Amino acid sequence: MKRQFGLAVLSCALLLFTGCAAQETPVNTPAGEEKTYTAEGASMEGSYTVTVTVDGSDIKDVSVDAHFPETLPEVFRQQGIEAVNATAAEVVKNNAPTADMISGATVTCQAVLDGVSQCLDDAGLLNAEDYAMKDGTYNTAIFGYNDMIDLEVTIADQKITDVTVKSDHETPGVGGVLMDKDGNPVETGGAQPVQAIPEVIVEEQNLYPDIVSGATVTSYGILTAVKRVVSDAGGNPWLFHGEKTETEPVEDSADAVIVGAGGTGLAAAVRLAQLGKRVILVEKNGTPGGNTLVCGAIYNCPDPDRQAEHTMSDAQRDTVYAALAAKSDDPAKQVTLEELQAPVKEQWDAYMNSGDNHVFDSVEWYTLQTWLGGDMEADPELVKTLCANAADGFEWITSLGMAFNEEIGQGAGALWQRTHTSTMRMGTGFISTYLNQLAQYGEQVKFYTGMSAYELITEDGRVTSVKAKDNRHGTEAVFHAADGVLITTGGFSANSAMVQGNNTSGKWPDLSYLPTTNRVCAVGDGITMAVSAGASLTDMDQIQLLYLGNSSDGQLTKYPPRDVNGTDQIIFVNKQGQRFVREDGRRDEICLAVMGQEDGMFYMLESGDGSLYTDIHDPSWRSADGFTFDYLLNNGCILTDETLEGLAEKAGMDPAVLQETVDSFNGYVSGTEEDPFGRTLYSTKLEQGPWVLTPRQVSIHHTMGGIHIDTECHVLNEEGAPIEGLYAAGEVTGGIHGANRLGGNAVVETVVFGKLAAETINTDAQ
Repeated sequence: MKRQFGLAVLSCALLLFTGCAAQETPVNTPAGEEKTYTAEGASMEGSYTVTVTVDGSDIKDVSVDAHFPETLPEVFRQQGIEAVNATAAEVVKNNAPTADMISGATVTCQAVLDGVSQCLDDAGLLNAEDYAMKDGTYNTAIFGYNDMIDLEVTIADQKITDVTVKSDHETPGVGGVLMDKDGNPVETGGAQPVQAIPEVIVEEQNLYPDIVSGATVTSYGILTAVKRVVSDAGGNPWLFHGEKTETEPVEDSADAVIVGAGGTGLAAAVRLAQLGKRVILVEKNGTPGGNTLVCGAIYNCPDPDRQAEHTMSDAQRDTVYAALAAKSDDPAKQVTLEELQAPVKEQWDAYMNSGDNHVFDSVEWYTLQTWLGGDMEADPELVKTLCANAADGFEWITSLGMAFNEEIGQGAGALWQRTHTSTMRMGTGFISTYLNQLAQYGEQVKFYTGMSAYELITEDGRVTSVKAKDNRHGTEAVFHAADGVLITTGGFSANSAMVQGNNTSGKWPDLSYLPTTNRVCAVGDGITMAVSAGASLTDMDQIQLLYLGNSSDGQLTKYPPRDVNGTDQIIFVNKQGQRFVREDGRRDEICLAVMGQEDGMFYMLESGDGSLYTDIHDPSWRSADGFTFDYLLNNGCILTDETLEGLAEKAGMDPAVLQETVDSFNGYVSGTEEDPFGRTLYSTKLEQGPWVLTPRQVSIHHTMGGIHIDTECHVLNEEGAPIEGLYAAGEVTGGIHGANRLGGNAVVETVVFGKLAAETINTDAQ
C-alpha cells in the first residue's frame, strides 16, 4: 500500500489560541492612484510571491503565487494553494493585513499575511500607531514537529519582553534542548530552536530572524505562535521585522576540515583534538548531531563479562553450526569464507569442550556474522576493521563519559546478544558526550553550522580546501585544511530520486513512496562532492529498509523501550493477529515480510513479562524517545489492555486467533514445539498483562553504498589509489556492510571509523 508523506506544516501546524479573531485595523492614508506592490513570504513548505494592489487606503486586490518544491505531494500542494487564496480573499474583505488562521495551515497563512504587510509597509500604509499592543502575558500553543509547543509571551510598552517555551516534545538536539547524562543543557555547537528563537525575538525584537537549519518546523512554529500573540494583542508582526544584516564572505583554516558534524564527524573531531590538531567542522544543519541524534543508540561488540550472564540456547548453537557450514558458489568468496570460518571453528570447538553454557562470542565470530549477514558482499578487510576495533571504540567512548545500560541484549536485526544500549534517549548520549568533550578545547575546534559545503578544491592533485555557502544568505565561505579534508556527511536515504535511481539490486520493489527514518539532511551531497573530486563509489545499489518506522511519518520514534533492544521478549503480528516472520532475523527479510502484509504494516506485541518490562502505569514511564505512556496511547502510537482478548478487540483482531498465536509462541519458548519461522532467541513467555501493541511500518533506513575507502579511511579514485588529502568515514562510505547492515553496527561504524580517520590524518601529516 502506497502512502504519501508531506511536510508537517500543512498537516499539523495547528495554532491553539484564545480570542484570535481577525483584527479590523483599517489602512489609513489619503486617497491616491492605484498602485501595485510585491513582496515575499516564506514557510517551510515553500515560498510565496504576494502582490497587493492598493487605491488610496483601500486594498483592492491580493494575489499569491506559491512556489512549492517538486517533492511536495500534490494533496499538500492543493491544500497550500487553497489556504493562501482564502487568506488573500479575507485580507481584501477586511481591508487589513489580517485573516483567521486556517486549521492545519497556520504557518502558510501567516506567511501570506507577512507578505501583505511588507507590501503595505512599502506603500507607506503600515503605521505603527495604528497597531498599539495591549500589555499582558499571553499563553499560546502550536504544533511543532512531534507535538504541541506551549509558550508564554509577555508584551509591555509596545515590546516583546519575554518569550518562554514552557513545555515541548521536540527531538532533543534538533528542535528541543540537548541535555547530557547529568541533565545539563549542552550548548557547544549552537542552541536549538526552543532556546535560540525566543532569545533572538526578545533581544532583537525580531520575528523574522534566521531559522535554525534542520529544525525548520520547530523554528517556524515558534515564530508563528509569537506572531499570532502580537496580532492578538493588537499589533502587526511585520513591525518586528528587525534590521537586515550584511554578511561578509568567510575564510578560515585549520589542520583538518570535517564536512558533517554528525556522530562520525564529532568522533573524528574529538580524536583530532586529543591529538593536538586544530579542527573546523562544517555542518549544514543549525546544530550538530546529524542522524546519530535520532538513531536507536545501540552498539555491538563482544563483551565477555556481560555475555556470561546469558545462557546459550540450542537454536543459537545451531546458528553457529550453520555459519561454520556456509559455502559460496563464488570461488573468491569461498576462499574468504574459509579464512573467516577457520578461527571461529577453533574457538567454537574449545568452547564446546569447556562445558561452558554462557553466550559464545569473539571478534572473529562477530566478523563472520557481519560478513555473512551482508550476503558476503562487503569488503572483508573493512569488515575486519569494524569488528576488530569495536570493543576498543566502546571503551574509548565510555572513557569520554558515554553511559550504557548494564544488561546486554540483542538489538533489532543484530543477530546476536552483543548489543549495548545507551542510557539516554535515542542518540543524545553519544552527541552530548562528544560535544562536552569538544567544549574543553575552546578555539582549537570551530563549528560553522547552517553552512552547506558544495565543492572540494584540489591543488596539484591534493584536496586542500572546501567551499561552502551560508544556508540563509548564500554567503560564500572557504575553509582550508593543512592536513586533510574528512567527509562525514552521511548517506542518501532522504533523497528519493537517488534511492530509487540506485535501487537496482533486485531485492526491493519501488522505494520511491517510502518514508525514511533519517533526517532530511541525508541527501548524499558528500557523495556528490567526492565524485566531483575524482572519488570512486561502491555498493550504491545496497539499500537497507527498517521495520521500526512509526505509522505516521516513518520516523524511528514513539515506541516502547524494549521494541528496539528486547527481541527476546516480543513478537510481531499482522492485522489478523498472526505471526508472519522470525523476529530475530535479518532486517531485509523482516522488511520484505512486512511489505507483504495487509496495508504494509504490523504490530509489535509485548506483555507484562520479562526482565526488560517497566510498569506502564508508573508516571515516570517513558518511550525510547522520551514520551509518556499516556501520550503514546492518546495519539494512537500504541494500543493497550489488561487482557489479551480486550487488546485484540481494540485492534480489530479475532481474539481467538491472537490467543492461539501467543499460546503457540509460548510453546516454542518452553521447547515443546519448534518455531516454523526459525526463531532462535527466546527468554520470555507472554502470559500476563498489561498487553501492548505498537504499530510499525517499513522505512528507508541506511544506504550501505557510498565513497570507496581503504581500511585507513583514504578516499580511493577509480584506479583504486588514494586521493591525497581526502578522507571519508561513516555512512557516506560503502563496502563495510554489504547487502545488509546488522542492527547495532551503524553506531559502531561512526565510532570506529570516525576515530580511525582522525588517527590516519594525524599519521599522514607526520
